[in-house]
Amino acid sequence: MKAAPAVQRRLLDLAEVDTELDRVAHRRRNLPELAEIAEAEQVLRAKRDAVVAAETTLGDLDRDVKRLETEIDQVRARADRDRKLLDDGVPAKQAENLNHELETLKRRQGVLEDESLELMERREAVEQDVTFAKSELATAEEKLSDAQGRRDQAFADLETTEARSSDRRKTVLAELPTELVTLYERVRANKGTGAALLRARRCGACRLELDRTAISDLRAAAPDEVVRCQECGAILVRTSESGL
Repeated sequence: MKAAPAVQRRLLDLAEVDTELDRVAHRRRNLPELAEIAEAEQVLRAKRDAVVAAETTLGDLDRDVKRLETEIDQVRARADRDRKLLDDGVPAKQAENLNHELETLKRRQGVLEDESLELMERREAVEQDVTFAKSELATAEEKLSDAQGRRDQAFADLETTEARSSDRRKTVLAELPTELVTLYERVRANKGTGAALLRARRCGACRLELDRTAISDLRAAAPDEVVRCQECGAILVRTSESGL
């Protein structure tokens, strides 16, 4: 295949654009913010679970407190009724039974009030746990939001770079012959780099220095002959820097 040296040099511009597009694609896949977001989402799930667990415990305690309060109210109401009966006057035997019941109710009320006090103390501690868990959750949400914002900005910057490079690629492709582009694309698909500068007898794609035989063949090739690296297959663009 033949192409004017100036046309072949334009392959370097195409290779440069493709390298930039590859860098954009690689960076998009490997943004540090992506790993940070994944970790932040995991932390956020844990913090949400912690809030749910704390609120569930608090709800259970509230039900227990309400149950005890109801029992205490019932005991007090029963005691008030017994005292009213005593005040109204009842037979001695019934009065004895009522007094015994009042003593029992008094002890029961004391036990319930102690349990209620203990529950209220536990509830206060759990309420603090809920407040702390919600604070931790808010912090986790802020960290995730911040990482997502930086990711979105990075993606936007990459999209701008990609659009600019894609436009430049179209411009370069329009100036190259179809046959040469086809070869370039085939080599690039197989080897990763379609064309590279031969500088100081070293291939710019594989970075290997060509042996004497290869250099002799390149020196003998016509300037418009499209040549390739014997090591990696990339199209070699020869210039005054090639050392031939």
